[in-house]
Amino acid sequence: MKILVINSGSSSIKFQLLDMEGETVLASGLVERIGEPTGLLKCVLWPGSVDEVVVKQQESIADHRSGMLEVVRLLTDGANGAVRSREEIRAIGHRVVHGGEDFHEPIVIDDKVVSAIENNIALAPLHNPANLDGIQVLRELFPGVTQVAVFDTAFHQSIPDRAFIYALPYEMYEKYRIRRYGFHGTSHQYVARECAVLLGKPLQECNLITIHLGNGCSMTAIENGRSIDTTLGMTPLEGLVMGTRSGDIDPAIHAFLHRNCGMDIEAIDHVLNKESGLKGICSMNDMRDIHAEIAAGNDRARLALDVQTYRNRKYIGAYMAVLGRVDALVFTAGIGENDPVVRARSVAGLACLGIELDQEKNKKRGGPATLISSSNSRVQVWIIPTNEELAIARETASVLNKPLQ
Repeated sequence: MKILVINSGSSSIKFQLLDMEGETVLASGLVERIGEPTGLLKCVLWPGSVDEVVVKQQESIADHRSGMLEVVRLLTDGANGAVRSREEIRAIGHRVVHGGEDFHEPIVIDDKVVSAIENNIALAPLHNPANLDGIQVLRELFPGVTQVAVFDTAFHQSIPDRAFIYALPYEMYEKYRIRRYGFHGTSHQYVARECAVLLGKPLQECNLITIHLGNGCSMTAIENGRSIDTTLGMTPLEGLVMGTRSGDIDPAIHAFLHRNCGMDIEAIDHVLNKESGLKGICSMNDMRDIHAEIAAGNDRARLALDVQTYRNRKYIGAYMAVLGRVDALVFTAGIGENDPVVRARSVAGLACLGIELDQEKNKKRGGPATLISSSNSRVQVWIIPTNEELAIARETASVLNKPLQ
């Protein structure tokens, strides 16, 4: 069974075509700069095989429909495409950022689902409209093909009210659904399932702390296989220090900036989302650049690393208190999988909580899942590569295989 996975962003489309019989990637790629004078499409056919072909096209891509048409043409281009025709694609899985309280699991897309996603646009004004663009275009291009929505927020719908309610007037939750939703759920769920296999235990018996560190960062406390707390909140701004996002700050800073700096709410929102985090502290949001600057004696780069890893360590301690028993910590995503310095500093001094790294094993960058804790560590520490596209494809396949009610 061949499944196409689509992640439609505001000005981009990320895609992957998988053959689920062996979970083989037939093609993957990215369409960028949609709506700009010069767009870019990159597609890798049969990646990693002796037949690998890389296709790059630089041309104007007016809208998501134009970009999607070109992607479908490349994928289904007879003898030159990953498949011979559109008919070979059995289903399409869509990443949708925000499902609000409406969706607890992946679901077949119909008009009611589209309407519900539209109703949640207020919760994700930058993401849900772009996700809907991808859904609408693919429904037109593949009429009759089952399409499934997989929500970033769904895994976190098991969080209890004591963890998702903010201490605001309760009617703000009742009327506007202001609460913690959490994100990166597909990634957290994927690495949790992989970790359970590595631990040799059913997921339902595992207590884990999963740590997704990339340009966006989040941490999740998983009790008996279910998310019970997570750092990202109503939006992807709360919690850990990220590439350009502030993470936790005093909420009164908004009023201070307005009164003393003359900033309106749009300007404040832009600063917190686009100009803060690592970038705000040291003018860089790529951790590789930050390490290079630290080596060159840049104190602000050192401070940025200190602030981020201190916040990571603080949340690990908090989630260990929440869970009581922890079987493993899991580092994943770009920084989590490839940065031994960030991993080491994020757990430094936590031997009292049973967490000790094997410093030699921790030098690993990339590659397959690896145990990096020492033999003395009561809590295992793993690097597990995330694969959100495969996770979405698996969820899509599981929906197709569900018996009819």
